[in-house]
Amino acid sequence: MLIRRTMAEVTPIADQLTSYFYAMLFVRHPDLRALFPAAMDVQRDRLFRALLRAAEHIDDTEALVAQLQSLGRGHRRYGTRAWHYPAVGECLIGALSRHASGSWNAQTEAAWVRAYTTISQIMIDAAAADELRAPAWWHAEIVGHDLRTPDVAVVTVRPDQPYPFLAGQYTSLETPWWPRIWRHYSFASAPRSDGLLTFHVRAVPTGWVSTALVHRARRGDVIRLGPPAGSMTVDHTSDSGLLCLGGGTGIAPIKALVEDVAEHGERRTVEVFYGARTGHDLYDIETMLRLQQSHPWLSVRAVVDQQTRLQLPDAVREHGPWNGYDAYLSGPPGMIRSGVDALRYAGIPSERIRHDSVEDLVAAWH
Repeated sequence: MLIRRTMAEVTPIADQLTSYFYAMLFVRHPDLRALFPAAMDVQRDRLFRALLRAAEHIDDTEALVAQLQSLGRGHRRYGTRAWHYPAVGECLIGALSRHASGSWNAQTEAAWVRAYTTISQIMIDAAAADELRAPAWWHAEIVGHDLRTPDVAVVTVRPDQPYPFLAGQYTSLETPWWPRIWRHYSFASAPRSDGLLTFHVRAVPTGWVSTALVHRARRGDVIRLGPPAGSMTVDHTSDSGLLCLGGGTGIAPIKALVEDVAEHGERRTVEVFYGARTGHDLYDIETMLRLQQSHPWLSVRAVVDQQTRLQLPDAVREHGPWNGYDAYLSGPPGMIRSGVDALRYAGIPSERIRHDSVEDLVAAWH
């Protein structure tokens, strides 16, 4: 209650609060500046907002622990160590006490200290456990760079050591041109015997990493990979059909899921809706149609906005019924939101609809 009272007071001035937090952090602990990107405007508030959100939901233990463990593991790639957390906590409390003066008192400060202690310990423990089984990052050499359209490239890399992941998951990439700026990209294939990894990257005007990967990267360049993440994976204990919606480069993990079903030798019905603004944007349709020719249980439908005057979720609603299907969505954040609404309306319960977190998607598509 005390924490939520604080949040209600500071939410309208979140930008001021965030700026003050980082100013205090870098003045008091200048050595921590090296852990953050040179251009702080790109992702300056992600850590701070994640901490605030976690504190606000401190009573939802199960969901909070999973989120914080993932955050703790992910922060290893920035070089975060256990002794950095007290410094962050000190500045978090300092920024809140200054900007939440209307609700701040000794009891409120004690509540925030308890919450932050819990949050930081979960993250520290997760990072320590992860350090025993995986590196903080992998180096990967670009061995293939196929420019499919003027702004979409299929990038294939060879990690410097084995990289275990599941079809449908994603990872974070860092290029040598923008140190400490990481962006999420989905794997565009199921795990391969040769260990190569493939990503579909669309360059966007404000996308520093995506623009570098599409227009600047060449064979022989070395990038860094974070650990795999995401739960948009196939449940192979089920025989339900798969309904897959892929918009733009969101077709990448959908292709990986199809390959995964094929490799398990299953005969589950898989329905793929591949959405794009124009026919030119269906850059991977030939690959998907070849998969359809090879697998009689697979159906692929292209949905082009300019031709059908239908958005992808609307086109899915026109087919069906989808009772008994597990749904998978991948694409821009807006498509995910409207797609989830459309699938719920079509009778698919929320627990059978899988997609990556919208917050991660927002970071990936910018």
